Amino acid sequence: MQDINRLKLVLVEQKKTSKWLSEELGVNPSTVSKWCTNSSQPDIETLARISKLLNVNVDELFNKKFLEEC
Repeated sequence: MQDINRLKLVLVEQKKTSKWLSEELGVNPSTVSKWCTNSSQPDIETLARISKLLNVNVDELFNKKFLEEC
């Protein structure tokens, strides 16, 4: 699967863990792990919640190469 999101990188940059994010969102840690490895993607509503939790714009969660190809 194509690297669509930068979630793992943003978490590292902010010194946050996927476990922390899963607890904040109330989702299973394996779900966040799948997002971080790009084997699945969060829905739009969840992306908005993630961007708010991480204090970044939603577009900062996307791989720029992916956005250029759209």
